[in-house]
Amino acid sequence: MLMQTIFALLLVLGLLAALAWAAKRWGPKLTGNSANLRLVGALNIGGRERIMVVEVGNQWIVVGASPGRVNALATMPRQEAGVQSGATLAADTLPVTNFSDWLKNTIDKRNAK
Repeated sequence: MLMQTIFALLLVLGLLAALAWAAKRWGPKLTGNSANLRLVGALNIGGRERIMVVEVGNQWIVVGASPGRVNALATMPRQEAGVQSGATLAADTLPVTNFSDWLKNTIDKRNAK
């Protein structure tokens, strides 16, 4: 009686493993990458908090991410590297080459007011 139970258990586990393998091999392919979605830059602002710029189509979305939450902070038109378009620049604004410099300049301007 015990041998029959063990054999049945092994048969069920083998069948389960074979079905999982078949689903992985011939099942629908889900990819996490999208042609329209690209991470432009990211900056850690705390232990588990980040600010990221995500390019979706022709738009950049500034996103704040923390362990249980993701918030869209701002949107802006897509920009070329090092070129700021779509917004008027102040005379004292320095050209930036990456997102972290841009964010630092923006925070410094807000704190100066």
